[in-house]
Amino acid sequence: MATMTESQLKAGIIFGDNNTAEYIYMPASELGIESPMCVYEYDSTRDDLDMAAAIRMIQLRSLKPTVHPLLGKTSC
Repeated sequence: MATMTESQLKAGIIFGDNNTAEYIYMPASELGIESPMCVYEYDSTRDDLDMAAAIRMIQLRSLKPTVHPLLGKTSC
């Protein structure tokens, strides 16, 4: 069963914190893939995370749905 966070990531919702400039999102190119990867942006760095790692990072860093400075509200 998918979690709410996983469902939101799959819908293109961007999680982040504008104060620390941290963002996690699933690029539109990953939608519909069996094992999608998410992007974690921080300190001008971009890393790939699998879905489980992305959800853990969102919970650990207490990231909330937000507006990305370039992408807006969604990654789609």
